[in-house]
Amino acid sequence: MKLFFTLLLTLFFTASALAEQARVAVASNFILPMKSLIEAFEANSPYFIKASYGSSGKLFAQISHGAPFDIFFSADQAKPDALISSGLATAEHRFTYAQGKLLLWSNKRSSVKTVSEVLMGGQYNKIALANPKLAPYGAAAKSVLVELSLANATRKKWVMGENISQVYSFVAYGSVDIGFVAQSQLITSNVSGQVWQIPPSLYEPINQDAVLLMKSKTNIAAMAFWTFLHTDEAKKIIQAYGYETF
Repeated sequence: MKLFFTLLLTLFFTASALAEQARVAVASNFILPMKSLIEAFEANSPYFIKASYGSSGKLFAQISHGAPFDIFFSADQAKPDALISSGLATAEHRFTYAQGKLLLWSNKRSSVKTVSEVLMGGQYNKIALANPKLAPYGAAAKSVLVELSLANATRKKWVMGENISQVYSFVAYGSVDIGFVAQSQLITSNVSGQVWQIPPSLYEPINQDAVLLMKSKTNIAAMAFWTFLHTDEAKKIIQAYGYETF
C-alpha cells in the first residue's frame, strides 16, 4: 500500500510539472532571439519553456505527425496556414512575430561592394543556401539567384544546408566561399569577413508567423508565453536581433 501511494504522488507531481511547461518548435533563424525571449519570460514567470530548433519544413512535418509541441514559430506564413487548414492550429491564435532579412556573407574580406557584383562576378567555387524545400530563407536565397538570372548558371556550385544554421556553419568554418544567411545570425556576432545587403526587391518579404496548436489552448504555460510574446518587452528583444515587428 505504501508503494502504491508513493507511485501515486510521483505521478501527481510529474503531471503538475508537465502542466507548467510548454514546448515550442522554432525555425533555425530564430534561435538567438528565442533564447533571449525564454530567459526574459522565465525570469518573471512560474512556467518553463522547452525549445526545439530546426528547419520550418522539418518541424512542420513533425507537428503534422503528432509531435508534442504547443507553439510553432515558422519562418514563413504558408506552414501556419496549412496547420490551421488541417485543424491542428487555431486561426484565433496566430500572428506575425517577425519579418526577417537575408544577407550574403563571406568569412574573407572583399573589395566587391554589391551582392550583384559578387554573384555575377562568379569568383567563388561554392555558395551555400538552405534547402528551399525546407527553409523559407533558402527559398528567398533561390529567389535572389533566379531574379539575377543566375540559378541555372550557379546550380553546380550550390551547397545545400538542411537549415539556415548549417549554412552559417559552412561559411564560418570556410567550407564554402559565400552563403545566404539570416541577418539575425550576424547582428549580434563578432563575425569576420564581408557582409553584403541584399536588395528587398530580389526576394519576397520573409514574414514569420507563429501559431498556437489547437490541443494547447488549455496549457497555461503556453498561453502565458503566448501573451508575453505580444508585450513591448518581447518586441524589443526581437527587434534587437534585426527583425521588424508589427
